[in-house]
Amino acid sequence: MAIVRPFRGLRPQKELADKVAAPPYDVLSSEEAREIAKDNPYSFLHVNKPEIDLDPSIDLYDERVYQKGAENLKKLISDGILFQDEEPRYYIYKQVMGSHQQVGIVGCASVEEYEKDIIKKHELTRPDKEDDRVKHILYQNAQVGPVFLTYHASPAIDAIVEKIMEDEPEYDFRDELNVQHTLWVVRDVELIREIQNQFSSIPFLYVADGHHRSAAAMRVKQMKQKENPSHTGEEEYNFFLTVIFPHNQMQILDYNRVVKDLNGLSEEEFLNRLKEHFEVEPHQGQYKPTKAHNFGMYLNGRWYKLTARQEMIDESDPVKRLDVSILQENVLAPILGIADPRKDKRIDFVGGIRGLGELEKRVNSGNWAVAFALYPTSIEDLMAIADAGKIMPPKSTWFEPKLRTGLVVHLLD
Repeated sequence: MAIVRPFRGLRPQKELADKVAAPPYDVLSSEEAREIAKDNPYSFLHVNKPEIDLDPSIDLYDERVYQKGAENLKKLISDGILFQDEEPRYYIYKQVMGSHQQVGIVGCASVEEYEKDIIKKHELTRPDKEDDRVKHILYQNAQVGPVFLTYHASPAIDAIVEKIMEDEPEYDFRDELNVQHTLWVVRDVELIREIQNQFSSIPFLYVADGHHRSAAAMRVKQMKQKENPSHTGEEEYNFFLTVIFPHNQMQILDYNRVVKDLNGLSEEEFLNRLKEHFEVEPHQGQYKPTKAHNFGMYLNGRWYKLTARQEMIDESDPVKRLDVSILQENVLAPILGIADPRKDKRIDFVGGIRGLGELEKRVNSGNWAVAFALYPTSIEDLMAIADAGKIMPPKSTWFEPKLRTGLVVHLLD
């Protein structure tokens, strides 16, 4: 069963929602965040990327950064920019990006269920990034960035959500990327009870995006539990902020790769090595893969279509059959010498939202030698890997649209 609780959300005044709501902390550099927020004192970037209000020479993990984030959050509250709902609520969050629409429920998931793998994961986390999120939570006594969860779609939950969306929304605005964000506050006690009951029949939830945030929430819970001799399991630190979407509304874009050099090979030698595992065809103009196991490659001003040979594909293994695995195991590691893409500085990852033009730009700059365009990983693959208790390769999924931060915050008081 999945425990998803309503909570007393901390959120912006209605007329300021578009000014407060900000991109998530991990999609912007400090310089980009500083530029976006420089003329907007309400921007939640002052909370989730507080280094923008300090001297750029200060290290991102300096204690002063966490202190500044806590200070900025308190100021938004004391100035009346943010207020807390009087009663526990759910919130319905709709995003429209082009022709794609997704509607999620904002609620608090159970850390205990995360610990027990009722909330399933598919990625490894890095201790340093976990440490960073833990400090943000502890200093601010709040979870400000929601974890992106999914579940096998339920017609009963869909029906409740549709009913709620018949009412007037609380917030409705477009962001700088022309994504529409609409949020409803669920105040009806019966509807709140129905949502909670329906989730109790959902066997598993899945982390789509936000593994470091959810792991940090677990660590904070364990720390606070040890410090609290009166721990009951009902304290707010036992739950973490989430937006939960049905699986059939999720949009995963391609997550592409660029590599610095050809590992000492000439262009001809590199192409010949590729032909051992792929059909390699020159392509007129950009090539964006249209199905799994096809790849686009940009090399020396020319696009190629790569088709993996059937004998290379292990369809019985949910990890090995992924295109990111096929590329890693047959090209990046054995030919280009990139054994650990998590740590190797010779590789970079480019979200599909930037388009194939970004791959061309990187290679044409002379700073990168070759780029690979991949077909997106499916949500079904993600769930199958999580169900099997396995781990996806790094940078396998790029979810769009991104959740805005600051629309609803979970306080741990």
